Amino acid sequence: MTSALSPETARRLDAVSRALRKQWGLRTESDEVWGHHSHVVPVRTDEGIPAVLKVAAEDQETEHEALALQHWGGRGAVRLLRADPRRRAVLLERLERRDLSEEWDVRACEEVAGLYRLLHVPAPPQLLPLTAYVGRFVDPLAGLPRDAPLPRRMVEQCLAHLRDLVADDASTGTMVHGDLHYENVLADRTGEWVAIDPHAMSGDPHWEPAPLLWNRLDEARGDLRRTVRVRFETVVDAAGLDEDRARAWAVVRLVLNAFRAVRSDGSDPAYVTRMLTVLKAVQS
Repeated sequence: MTSALSPETARRLDAVSRALRKQWGLRTESDEVWGHHSHVVPVRTDEGIPAVLKVAAEDQETEHEALALQHWGGRGAVRLLRADPRRRAVLLERLERRDLSEEWDVRACEEVAGLYRLLHVPAPPQLLPLTAYVGRFVDPLAGLPRDAPLPRRMVEQCLAHLRDLVADDASTGTMVHGDLHYENVLADRTGEWVAIDPHAMSGDPHWEPAPLLWNRLDEARGDLRRTVRVRFETVVDAAGLDEDRARAWAVVRLVLNAFRAVRSDGSDPAYVTRMLTVLKAVQS
């Protein structure tokens, strides 16, 4: 995986990781792994327990990772052994390097739906409300120029869903993972699937399915719309979600992904097209 970290941030994470390995008495066992927003090192504790030390970049999405993992207590998620939330560092049980991308996508969606039942617990009060997270996009999205490379009808549809969902009390109160896709579910030492890398918020379970739709699209083999529809129907049915509400949140997430890409300096037209194609498939 290619890191999206700046050299300065990478140096800082490396320094924090080295300091914590010394402070916590951890022995490095193999090469570090650089993710998009984190630095991960396989280690072993003084007690001989295999673990990984993860230090994440400071952003809104990683702010409450330790809190979420502590709250779940190993039920459906990787087990937290130790944490330094101020430095965005967590010491985690070591998992197998096997994720759900190796499973048939429909089967993988069923497994993720099963994890929802373990992860969707009452949210602790410290978590950011999902309504606050998405509500900040309403005005910027409404002000998007009409000649922007986003169909106006999709923008208006997203805004309508946003306004309804932000005003709905059911959009908060449940702890949601936020980024539960195939590569964020690994096998533990017993072979059970567990979630990693939460973007925890106080939200709505229907926020969750969308990442299953826009990942692994290279497997669609020319029938992307059918692939997306089958995944959506599978996870909604297996998790007992309301189809219309899950679709509304998927529309919101897909349009916001495209909107953020359009606003960024390094806008990727292919990425925007992909998000809009998935959106059309969800609605068809």
